[in-house]
Amino acid sequence: MKKFVAFALLLIAAFSIYWFILRPKNNPVQEEKQQAIAVKKHSDGFNNSIDRLMNAYFSVKDAFVESDTVKAKENTLLFISLLDSIPVAELDKDSLMIAETAKLTIVDLKANALSLLQQTDITEMRQDFRTLSDMLYPSFFKVINYEGPTLFLQNCPMAFGTDKDANWISNSNEVINPYLGKKHPEFNATMLNCGEVKDSIVNSK
Repeated sequence: MKKFVAFALLLIAAFSIYWFILRPKNNPVQEEKQQAIAVKKHSDGFNNSIDRLMNAYFSVKDAFVESDTVKAKENTLLFISLLDSIPVAELDKDSLMIAETAKLTIVDLKANALSLLQQTDITEMRQDFRTLSDMLYPSFFKVINYEGPTLFLQNCPMAFGTDKDANWISNSNEVINPYLGKKHPEFNATMLNCGEVKDSIVNSK
């Protein structure tokens, strides 16, 4: 009996040595992790061109706050000319597809800005400004990998009447509404600060 027990223990020990030490281990092939796409810093010239473009946009916004259609159109013209000055070819170093997408987005921005210039009614001009704002954020900023100062996406829930909201972009978190403005025919300046900050547009550096 003792011999049988000893033999059994020996067999268990041998099996354990084989299973835990000598047995070949089938290591699963580990998949190579995808490398994150490196964020590539733009040149100062590129970033300055975007800053100038946005300053023109802010001037259009401020003109709508004052209900000044002449200044709104003057600065829209400047916005259009600055679109043409963006060195989009620089984006080729990141990806040809990114550069082509940016070019198409710029074409759309320009078409909408030109539509604004053709309007005579300030409400229609503000409608085009709303579309322009929506084209800039998120599409344009994401495509170009925006690296400028922090901006703020703001929203008015009643820009064009009850339940007809609109967004705009500001370089300040203070809400100053370009859709209702200081000289609204119904509200005057009482709705100048109507709205809220929906998002911040932080540079990707």
